[in-house]
Amino acid sequence: MTIKEVISNSIDIVVGFFKKLRLLDVSKYVEKKGQFSYLSWAWAVDTLLQHDESSTWAYSDPLTLPDGSMMVFCTVKAFGKEMTAQLPVLDFKNQAIKNPNTMQLNTAMQRCLAKAIALYGIGLYIYQGEDLPEGDVLERITNIFNEQGIDEARKYFNTLDGADRKLVTPFIKKVKEEKDGTA
Repeated sequence: MTIKEVISNSIDIVVGFFKKLRLLDVSKYVEKKGQFSYLSWAWAVDTLLQHDESSTWAYSDPLTLPDGSMMVFCTVKAFGKEMTAQLPVLDFKNQAIKNPNTMQLNTAMQRCLAKAIALYGIGLYIYQGEDLPEGDVLERITNIFNEQGIDEARKYFNTLDGADRKLVTPFIKKVKEEKDGTA
């Protein structure tokens, strides 16, 4: 087998697992902290190891920024490919913590592990829109619905808290009515 064939087969394996793992409904394993959703790192690890027992992960040294806040990094190797995620050490309001203690650092590292595992598809939809401004859940769910369909929009809806669910309920009703032909 040529090197090109080996690389092509490796890519096919990773893409195949990604397509399968991104369809997992992780909503019952999501933890809420304030208005933010997090995938349980323990569940993410368990699920990853069920699909690739040889998976490994490692943390790089945290980066301390001039203001005293820190960024953590986690690299996961699974299905023959390494992927790295980064995450600032955040408080319950998703604000950077200056001079974090070891517990805050540990929490960020575990969240970063779950985020790195999500790069393989497990719970990736939880992070959709994390780079968008907060509070515009109606725009996010509309975009997810238009780009990825009703199933992905439903998964996103399941990660929302009560106030955000109320904001998107008219949109959900409209979609349901259009689907049922009652609009």
